[in-house]
Amino acid sequence: MRNELPSGDTASQTAKSSFESKAKEALEKAKLSRDWDFPLAQAATDAEEMTFLDWAYWLYKAERPILKAQENVREALFVQDKSAVHLPDGFKKDASVTISASGDLMPSDGIESCRDIVFENVADVLFDADLSFANLEAPVTEQEFDGCLVAGRDPENCTLLRSSIAQFSALTGHKGKHFTALNFANNHTNDLGIAGLETTQRLFTHHGIMGIGTPQTPAEYGRANVFTRAGVKIGFVSATFGLNGRRLPPAESYRIHTAKLVSKYVEPELELLKKQIEDCKRQDCDFIIASIHWGFEFEFFPRYKQVVTAHQLVECGVDLILGHHPHVIQPVEYYRTNRDPNRIAVIAYSLGGLTYDQWDAAPHLSLGLVLKMKLSKGIMDGNSRTFIDSIRIVPVFQKAFHHGGERYMRVEKLEEHLSEGAAHEANDDFTKRICKIKSYADLVLSNARP
Repeated sequence: MRNELPSGDTASQTAKSSFESKAKEALEKAKLSRDWDFPLAQAATDAEEMTFLDWAYWLYKAERPILKAQENVREALFVQDKSAVHLPDGFKKDASVTISASGDLMPSDGIESCRDIVFENVADVLFDADLSFANLEAPVTEQEFDGCLVAGRDPENCTLLRSSIAQFSALTGHKGKHFTALNFANNHTNDLGIAGLETTQRLFTHHGIMGIGTPQTPAEYGRANVFTRAGVKIGFVSATFGLNGRRLPPAESYRIHTAKLVSKYVEPELELLKKQIEDCKRQDCDFIIASIHWGFEFEFFPRYKQVVTAHQLVECGVDLILGHHPHVIQPVEYYRTNRDPNRIAVIAYSLGGLTYDQWDAAPHLSLGLVLKMKLSKGIMDGNSRTFIDSIRIVPVFQKAFHHGGERYMRVEKLEEHLSEGAAHEANDDFTKRICKIKSYADLVLSNARP
């Protein structure tokens, strides 16, 4: 059942009012029963598939994130730990490339005033790498508007996002450095239509940023984005689970890599991603990264079907999965592949966010992950191979502060606020916030099996 709530006439408004009334009733019942403290088995995450019950569940999770995992998920995720990531015996290294990967970049009111401030305390982990990656969560408009728009509280409008050029500038760089690659295949890509997509792509070109997942010609659809540094060729494959019901015109359907990856009704559609993987292989890529916009918002663990899907993609040739969309962090899995017993693929189901549209967002929405990795290319058994040499996970969070009478936001490393001295310097509310953020990081990053 698609959620279709056209506006304008009396019948439409009546249907919309009925939808909202049913959602509110279901939400109130769930708050009393606490039945939704566990993942709702048949929930939808795509706006096109959401019923009033799915919408009520979404609202419930936004305030009370889901801390439990579906059956068998934790057992599947924590078979290996980070110690499994190392170069195999007999490997002779010739070249290395460093990667920094992070989650969502969301615009917010006033973020433009934080240019060269928002990332100053994490610039070393974000930008001191050969390849720096994030997910840009909003298209850009050149028209004036009052900040970041998150319109309404109904499924029809709740997810409309847009960014000004000044906000884009603050979010995508720091003191002359910019992200090397930005995923732009996500559920907000079509929020401003083709005009917003093309404006954003022009900014990518102007700043030398590789846009991932948004082909500019029909011939590019189903093709990989390729980045080469120090003789190491890295291929990006990409897809988003949906477009919030804002479908592309038929003649422009090639513009965004879209596939039903977490549908309520059909099995995951992997053909588009597999086509891009094959394109990477045809171009002799040494390493394949999948940038996937998917999952269930405000849930700290992926669904079991996602785990199965991730493993399928890895066995098809993907070496690293960078997931985004849930707005909370999810585990990083170290998966020993069947196609190559020496290869450990890293699967980050959700990197959370670098910035959120509220500076004082709830602790679960403020937390994100930065992955710092080194890839090494060399020779093993007479063949050229590229492996993940090392990986470091850096939890970060956003912090609002005042300076000179003005209010700013900055992304901070969590580890720098956990010392006894830092805790004593902070006020009680901030200390409580840090403790809550740390509890979420511990929940997700712990390798302990239940």
